[in-house]
Amino acid sequence: MKAPTKLLAATLLLAASAVHAQAQDYPSRPIRVLVPFAPGGAVDTTTRILTQKLTERLGWNITVENRPGGAGFIATQAAAKSPADGYTLLMAHTGEFAVNPALFPNVPYELERDFVPITMVSDAPMLYLANIKEPYNNFRELVAYAKSKPEGAVTFSSPGNGSINHLAGEWLAQAAGIKMLHVPYKGGAPAAVAVAAGEVSLGVMAIPGAAPHLQAGRAKVIGVTTAKRTAAGPDWPTPAEGGIKDVDVSIWVGLFAPKGTPQAIVDKLNAEVLKTLEQPEVRKRYAELGSLTAGMTPAAFMQRIKADAERYKVVVKAAGVKPE
Repeated sequence: MKAPTKLLAATLLLAASAVHAQAQDYPSRPIRVLVPFAPGGAVDTTTRILTQKLTERLGWNITVENRPGGAGFIATQAAAKSPADGYTLLMAHTGEFAVNPALFPNVPYELERDFVPITMVSDAPMLYLANIKEPYNNFRELVAYAKSKPEGAVTFSSPGNGSINHLAGEWLAQAAGIKMLHVPYKGGAPAAVAVAAGEVSLGVMAIPGAAPHLQAGRAKVIGVTTAKRTAAGPDWPTPAEGGIKDVDVSIWVGLFAPKGTPQAIVDKLNAEVLKTLEQPEVRKRYAELGSLTAGMTPAAFMQRIKADAERYKVVVKAAGVKPE
């Protein structure tokens, strides 16, 4: 072997050894996880359940830093600009990477340019929830009713214009070939109350937000927003079972690192998060949020995000949705 070749081989070996040692020693100081939402919300709670259990299992020092506002831009951009050393992570949801690029013309970050996915953490189906007095009880009856009425007769609520819930309603209408009038509210709670009070025909709701109104007998479930039934309500049908194809909407939450984070650290984070998600207590607490634990490989997570992003582009364009 010639001297330059030997030198190159030795350099590469040293570099590989350094990366391996870095991963073995990781984390050697506190990790911060940026969250684009205020404390107490679903994404924040999901994050804190996971980080608490990681700390209990491994002794890691993890802090959760809430940076709400700007449609998720503030926290996401801050994470993108952080050192790629594994000590600043981002816990984001469907909105930041799958919906925002469809809604906004100038998103200040790009998934593949600025981030590496670590794993999906949780995945939450939603419900198409109708007022108890509505004359339809399933997807087929809803479609028949909507087609028999003037445009705008069927209304649906969501937590806000451009929300994932809003797009789930538009997605259903497009797939079913019906017209539904969107009525945005300022948050999930008032949107659910609007359904129960009969202000709107139906709404797209998170399971925990719908539960009180179902228990009080003021609302009923037409079905889930996903392609598969959920363990949270095994009797709730899917749109496909009602003859509406290609509807599959959920709110996932996932962990990301800045682009350039050493692969060995990404792999270590992925492995430890997946082990943590298997803990019965974590599964139970996520189920209370209406979510399922959803660990996967970075590659599988990237594929899911890209597929979601492409579909949301179609839905947003067809419905003419504009961000508030």
